[in-house]
Amino acid sequence: MSEKLHLTPEDAFPEDLSVVKDKDLQVLDSQIQRQLDYEYVAEGGPNPETEFRHYDLDEEFDERDNRNLKTE
Repeated sequence: MSEKLHLTPEDAFPEDLSVVKDKDLQVLDSQIQRQLDYEYVAEGGPNPETEFRHYDLDEEFDERDNRNLKTE
């Protein structure tokens, strides 16, 4: 996993988030959130790629939460 604090739209991003370990998914989420914050401040709005990544991460977290609720 990358040691960067944010993930630019040009940086590599996993094609299949379902295979990413929970901890690594949380790191990706943090990197994308930091990138969104930067884009709003420095560029006046988010890059569409960063928004898509943020949405994909939210969906994966929701899927994992739903799976965990079903197994409890």
